[in-house]
Amino acid sequence: MNVYDFDKTIYAHDSTVDFFKFLMKRQPAALARNIPGFLTGGLGYVLHLHSKTQMKEKFYRSFRYIKNIDEEVKDFWDQHQQYIYRWYLDQQRPDDMIISASPYFLLKEITERLGITHLLASEVDKMSGEYSGENCWGKEKVNRLRKAIEDPHIDEFYSDSFSDQPLADLADKAYMIIQNKPTDWPRRK
Repeated sequence: MNVYDFDKTIYAHDSTVDFFKFLMKRQPAALARNIPGFLTGGLGYVLHLHSKTQMKEKFYRSFRYIKNIDEEVKDFWDQHQQYIYRWYLDQQRPDDMIISASPYFLLKEITERLGITHLLASEVDKMSGEYSGENCWGKEKVNRLRKAIEDPHIDEFYSDSFSDQPLADLADKAYMIIQNKPTDWPRRK
């Protein structure tokens, strides 16, 4: 099984940031209703008053104001599917797994379109923005993988970030995405 991070790994950007930008153009008044959440979430995180999960949850509270969020997700991927890297599409296998910190409901649509059946991501309620569990990031990705598969074996792992070192350590071979291309995982000094 090959395992991939999603954002800036097989998708050129951060899908959550792109989704917020997309919503800002289509439903700016809805997002504006959550300005206090953006401010308190960001400031609380910078001041170490909030965890990454708590900060993101304050941002995601915007979702409660979005009309037809399922349609917005579909329309978003209609416009953004083109940013899936060609190198990934050329090597895609049926048993690929995506493990991402992005919301599950946001990635479910694109993984289905790509024929990827194994997805682990942050469980965020699309109607309220509330998490069930922790943000799927760093060591939490390994926790999720081990809950999904008792004794996982990763042939190859791909990511753009050293925060994914715990998954890279489980793989037979790991690749860092540098300048949009897989390169051998750098050895840390």
